[in-house]
Amino acid sequence: MLASALAFSLMGVCVKAVGSRLPVSEVVLARSVVSLVLSLAMLRWAGLSPWGQRQGLLTLRGVIGSVALFCVFSALTQLPLAAATVIQYLHPSFTALLAWGLLGERLSWRVLLAVVVGWIGVLLLTDPAGLGAVGAALPWTGVALALAGSLLSALAYVSVRALGRSEHPLVIVFYFPLVGLVLSLPLALLDPVVPTRAELGWLLGVGLLTQLGQLALTRGLLAMPAARATAISYVQVPFAALWGLLWFGESFDPDLLAAAGLVFGSILLSLGR
Repeated sequence: MLASALAFSLMGVCVKAVGSRLPVSEVVLARSVVSLVLSLAMLRWAGLSPWGQRQGLLTLRGVIGSVALFCVFSALTQLPLAAATVIQYLHPSFTALLAWGLLGERLSWRVLLAVVVGWIGVLLLTDPAGLGAVGAALPWTGVALALAGSLLSALAYVSVRALGRSEHPLVIVFYFPLVGLVLSLPLALLDPVVPTRAELGWLLGVGLLTQLGQLALTRGLLAMPAARATAISYVQVPFAALWGLLWFGESFDPDLLAAAGLVFGSILLSLGR
């Protein structure tokens, strides 16, 4: 889950680098093509059939994940990197509730406390003293997209937990870009924009980093309860704040160190027995 958070935070950098000029549909399409090629190669290497046993649920997971990806990528183009990640990373709380309601996973006091501590860390990154002013400056469409991406991501994570009872991780990962390709190709053809050579490099980075993140995420979700696994992913928030500072000159929040400490505290709590 830590490797997944690092890969996804760097993916956000790539998306934001091209999102001001290229349509989101093209970014999702590029991500899908790269991930699909890599997934097919890995399935062939492992000697596995790509189609799995529960095609309906696998396809549904792909649809949910792809729509979530559209929302997250769109939010990244409209909001500062750290702000978009902060809002989108409310999903561990959604995941804990959905896993409890749909999968019957127990909500231990440690996981609940980890979620609360993680939320406090997230709020610190937004500077709660001036939260109203910051919130007012953010476009409501970007905030709504980030929230939608958060909820849909949580639903996708819960579906991965359910699929893990019958499907190989590589099969689960394969369906995501497959469905994403089907959904994004028609949209990209409606308003095509030819990427520059530099943008092609960024798009390749989106695909590679998303694939790495998905593989690590899937294995992490299959190795531990969904609520505990996604609580660990809070560490992407300080990653995003750092990349926003280094790559895009976004303001460095003075509460970052305190927030990072709370985030890591939530990780330790979620791993406790």
